[in-house]
Amino acid sequence: MSGAGKVVCVTGASGYIASWLVKLLLQRGYTVNASVRDPNDPKKTEHLLSLDGAKERLHLFKANLTEEGAFDALIHGCEGVFHTASPILISPTDAKEELIKPAVEGTLNVLRSCVKLACVKRVVITSSIASVAYNGKPMTPDVVVDETWFSDPVYCEDLKLWYLLSKTLAEEAAWKFAKENGIDVVTLHPGLVIGPLLQPTLNISIEYLLDHITGAKPSPTAPFSFVDVRDVAYAHILAFEVASASGRYVLVGDVRHVNEALKIVKEKYYPALSLPEKWESDEPHQVSKEKANGLGVNFIPLEVSLRDTIESLKEKGFLNI
Repeated sequence: MSGAGKVVCVTGASGYIASWLVKLLLQRGYTVNASVRDPNDPKKTEHLLSLDGAKERLHLFKANLTEEGAFDALIHGCEGVFHTASPILISPTDAKEELIKPAVEGTLNVLRSCVKLACVKRVVITSSIASVAYNGKPMTPDVVVDETWFSDPVYCEDLKLWYLLSKTLAEEAAWKFAKENGIDVVTLHPGLVIGPLLQPTLNISIEYLLDHITGAKPSPTAPFSFVDVRDVAYAHILAFEVASASGRYVLVGDVRHVNEALKIVKEKYYPALSLPEKWESDEPHQVSKEKANGLGVNFIPLEVSLRDTIESLKEKGFLNI
């Protein structure tokens, strides 16, 4: 086990991606310091405490994103820091206070703690395709999105894309701080994350997919950039363990219209799945896998991710088909 004897920390550990990250880290023998908003809330902690190795090597901490110094105890003694915590709200009442401030200040507070504690060798930050692909450029089939793309804060603000803006500004702040303070930072940029859930509640990306499976929301015309949560979690570990890892990594396994993707799953696994007979669909753009593949990520096929997502939703009582 490559993590035996090593201590790392995960912020926002009860979340969808972070829960899988904690699971894989424990499997690899790491000791994990994990922050959650409320260690006394079983919905936030039971799925973590039940993981193999958790009893011996998982330690829970309470930490507030906007409180400077809140991450000192969490990060003390850690070689690696995985910063996944960031608020996700689709329609915030006050975007600055609810999304932008905690995303930016939270990232900087984690990095400030890393500067204080000389034990940290690398910080892996969970960013998003939100900080990569939203700049007003046309997304035609010949377009290939890669790590050289950056979202435009002005474009995001003009369109009131507040979550996208929060991730874009947080990433900008992280790179500026890392450069000024000599911190080794790697950022990961997953698309729409799907796959089985460890937590007992729905997160936004899975709820969004569920709404399309059940027909609760009309189908969009734009294609989606899909990626499996297990690939995203594994990419975090590679980003820490692979010495040559650096810069930004876009994590997208497939770009497809949601109904086209679900049609494959319907034909192969779930004939009872109800889909519209026709839907409008823009031609999908492309997203480069080259840098992610070079890190060691081999993406799970989309139909497998969707099948496992649906099975997980059925198991947890969110879907009946």
